[in-house]
Amino acid sequence: MSLHLGPIFKTLRRHKIAAGLIVLEVGLSCAIICNAVFLIGHRLAAMQLPSGFAEQESVVLQLAPIRKEANVDAATQRDLALLRGLPGVQQASVLNQVPFGDSSNNGGISRSADAARPDANASWYLAGEGWLASSGLRLLAGRDFHPEEYQSLALLRGQPDASIPGVLISRTLAEHFFPGESALGKEVYPGGNKPVKVLGVIETLGRVRPGDVQSQGDYAVVLPVRVGYDAGVYLLRAQAGQREAVIKAARAALLQADRRRVFEPALGIDELRQRHFQQDRYMAWTLALVCLVLLVVTALGIIGLANFWVRQRSRMIGTRRALGATRGQILRYFQLENLLLSALGIALGMVAAYAINLALMLNYQLPRLPLAYLPVGALALLALGQLAVLGPARRAAALPPVQVLRG
Repeated sequence: MSLHLGPIFKTLRRHKIAAGLIVLEVGLSCAIICNAVFLIGHRLAAMQLPSGFAEQESVVLQLAPIRKEANVDAATQRDLALLRGLPGVQQASVLNQVPFGDSSNNGGISRSADAARPDANASWYLAGEGWLASSGLRLLAGRDFHPEEYQSLALLRGQPDASIPGVLISRTLAEHFFPGESALGKEVYPGGNKPVKVLGVIETLGRVRPGDVQSQGDYAVVLPVRVGYDAGVYLLRAQAGQREAVIKAARAALLQADRRRVFEPALGIDELRQRHFQQDRYMAWTLALVCLVLLVVTALGIIGLANFWVRQRSRMIGTRRALGATRGQILRYFQLENLLLSALGIALGMVAAYAINLALMLNYQLPRLPLAYLPVGALALLALGQLAVLGPARRAAALPPVQVLRG
């Protein structure tokens, strides 16, 4: 039996609808699976982005006054003194936000004063004394803020001409602004045309909402600005194994100092991370299930059509077996036929995959689908097609020629 493509094409032309359905099914599966796997990988990568904080040692306390405080700054400093004196507490500070928290303060930052628009969008951390030790962040170069460099946010709001003595920036932002050179001592322009010196570079400092589709990069900046507890959170760093005890002690101490305040549930940054990516995990499992269902449906479609064709071509198969065709040749005939249909479906699927990805990019600002996903998806569907057609093809090859011709 010849395995030239001519007889296969001739047979497929006589079954255009059935062949077309298989091609469309494979193409649709290829387009959806490539994008689904890409989205799963994209979200899983976002979940693994490091924050730079000592997440498992952290305690984030957020509280609010029942009524307006007369002096929030004084109350905040009193609370911090209490918290730092608790057993098991390594350090405590107040920040406007923490990674994966409820609030997110981002802003533009430029390398020059005459930039038409900000060169980058970064998370802005406003941090009071002790922030470096309480966060567990590591300085890659430069220094921490000096005590006299911290300023009160409340006082800054009343001084439009006030300036910030310096900032610390994340390593990724430093490399973005000053590639191949040190950022220390260079000037940046956070949110205006006043230059601010870079005093230090932090090894890893993630955005508050890492992995957001709007994120340009892992850019962050820290300013020596104290916020009140009503506009930020207390960040405590507990000793190993002491986090639960520290939470209980901290709540008790703060309530004893002032019972007019309301607490949010105290969580570690690792727990905030779990909460932040909860929807992403659901999405990843859902997409994985969709991919699995599509693969099963595609395989069942190929098996069903192959069985149908075997029954329809039983006389042809018997004739060819009687003329000397071997079982292997019959088997390879059906496998080659499926290979052609799958290849055509995959080619259409790749075009559709990029069309779907383009729509996602335009509407949801997702990144472009990497080319590497296409050959992986193609090979997976080709292998699936060959496995699915193997059973019907083996049954066709096993048909006794005399019995078939009599039947």
